Amino acid sequence: MSANAHQERPGREELGRVLMSAGALTPDWAPSFAAVPRGSFLPDLIWPWDMRTGRSVPVSRGDDPEAWYGYADADVPVVTQWDDGGHTGTEPGNVSTSSASMPSVVFRMLADLDVRPGHRVLEIGTGTGWNAALLAHRLGAENIVSVELDATVAAAARTALNLFGLPVRVVTRDGLRGHEEGAPYDRIIATCGLRSIPHAWVEQSRPGAVIVSPWGTHYSHGDAVARLVVAGDGGSASGLFTGPVEFMKARTQRQPLVPHAAYVTGSVADGEESSSTVTAEQLLGGRFSAQDFVIGLCVRDCVRVVADRDEGARAVWFYGLTDRSWACAQFRDHTSTRVWQSGPRRLWDEVEAALDWWTTRGRPGINRFGLTATPTGERTWLDDPNTPVPGGAMP
Repeated sequence: MSANAHQERPGREELGRVLMSAGALTPDWAPSFAAVPRGSFLPDLIWPWDMRTGRSVPVSRGDDPEAWYGYADADVPVVTQWDDGGHTGTEPGNVSTSSASMPSVVFRMLADLDVRPGHRVLEIGTGTGWNAALLAHRLGAENIVSVELDATVAAAARTALNLFGLPVRVVTRDGLRGHEEGAPYDRIIATCGLRSIPHAWVEQSRPGAVIVSPWGTHYSHGDAVARLVVAGDGGSASGLFTGPVEFMKARTQRQPLVPHAAYVTGSVADGEESSSTVTAEQLLGGRFSAQDFVIGLCVRDCVRVVADRDEGARAVWFYGLTDRSWACAQFRDHTSTRVWQSGPRRLWDEVEAALDWWTTRGRPGINRFGLTATPTGERTWLDDPNTPVPGGAMP
């Protein structure tokens, strides 16, 4: 099926209406959405997220073109690579490592970018090339540079962009170093989750430039979109988060491994035991909950792991990344929470204090928090850069 035939599919028209009504697709991006179909940048074998079953499923264009185009035209994420390219076969692999994001997320982030005619844009994480193609349609291919670490992914995106007639320059390198040869940039956008904003991006931007990137902490897999504006002196960038998302992490900033046995060498009962009135609902909330994000801001260098429910109980573990401190909270319905802690840090005490701080301030949403990136590190804040989040400074 040709690209033109794909553009005329009813599914794309319906997706456009849904995105417009939800406010994700703004009028200035509608022509690019109409002209640049996501399906033109997807491989023949994809693993879209199936909302009905709650898992990634293999779909082949050759075997089932109707289903393939249906997913290409749907507001779902589509995995295009597993296990850094080491995966074979049609079934999903262990870790998804490249994808095409949900169209609603793509266009919300492009709206945050606020591009104008003549802008030069650096994209970090080429992936399929669709995001770069949308930018190129809007601004001209000559004004877009896209950086991709994975050589195989970069080659496929480069081919797709050239075939579509939008020959964006795709550079194979670590995007966290930026691309100094094309600087200065008016806009930088990342399509991978970060745990630290590289200062190279600030240095390669013009004063007043906008940097849009998913950002979060190792506490959970969740991110929020940071929209930072580069200061007039070019030394820092600062701005609010615009909303929760979850992206595949930049390979060099992935969550460190936390081998349980290295922390808990005997029994959980070897830790110092106490109790808490905090419930599982208060701590965990739901997916993209504000408390997850805020606790991560306050309790740095900590990984949280939520166990499955077992005979009416649920254990939540916390592991320190700077030492072997650990904590375990065991939740049961209608009873107080049992807690064990061990190590130089009292991680549960830190988590409980963070939750109390957030609660006493009226449970502010993610979009009231912000991030400032400087040459020496990052700090997070509530409403104003002069109101720092406790524990929210990161060297």
